[in-house]
Amino acid sequence: MASTPPVIFAPERRNAVRRRMAHLQMAPDAPRYIHGDMAEDVLERLSFLRHEPRRALVIGDWTHAIGAALEATGVTVDRRDPALGDRLVDEEAPYPAPAGYDFIASIGTLDTVNDLPGALVHLRRALADGGLMIACFLGAGSLPTLRSMMLEADDDRPSPRIHPQVDVRAGGQLLQRAGFADPVIDSHHIDVRFRSFAGMIADIRAQGLSNSLARPGTPLGKAALARAQAAFDARRDADGKVTERFEILTLSGWAKTLRPPKF
Repeated sequence: MASTPPVIFAPERRNAVRRRMAHLQMAPDAPRYIHGDMAEDVLERLSFLRHEPRRALVIGDWTHAIGAALEATGVTVDRRDPALGDRLVDEEAPYPAPAGYDFIASIGTLDTVNDLPGALVHLRRALADGGLMIACFLGAGSLPTLRSMMLEADDDRPSPRIHPQVDVRAGGQLLQRAGFADPVIDSHHIDVRFRSFAGMIADIRAQGLSNSLARPGTPLGKAALARAQAAFDARRDADGKVTERFEILTLSGWAKTLRPPKF
């Protein structure tokens, strides 16, 4: 009997986070560096592999950068987002059969699903034989500064505020478990320097990276907020800024049918 995955994330909170992101992204100066980095990485990998899809599924690309680049080369693109209503998709449910995509890109969404192994299985099954999947999301090592500041802010009663994160080793195991061929797993980081604690939190919210946990803990009160501000100030460098790290994990793999050897 298949086990039921633990409920770590609340779908309604996840959707609310992405809806707020969509609203905040309407500002002309909204930060997009995390999503922009992921989209650029996906397109560079696709070009390097010389994979030329005819039909693609793009999930979570709210800037439409990947879809537009694919369509410019004649690819038919289905755009979906788990929360924004653009051909609504449940990543933890099977895709309508037959899907038959030559290429699937998933951007910044798989780190907040409860059943990540199941979601990867559904993506592989949605691929045509020989199809490629590339998924990018925040991985282990992200937001270490914010994590430590929140521990100081919560004092002796820490609350869950930072999402659990997948590392490179676990990513490889997940791809193999999902049945992808020739899996490739790697990561790189983006270091961003912030002048204020409020600016750091605003960037996180505007990019849809804030708390989607099913049990997010109690809101920060005035005293805890003051401790968080003090923790930020204590970490300022000589230029008066604080550096935060975003670790980008990328998983890629192929859907290949094993054929018996010829004799």
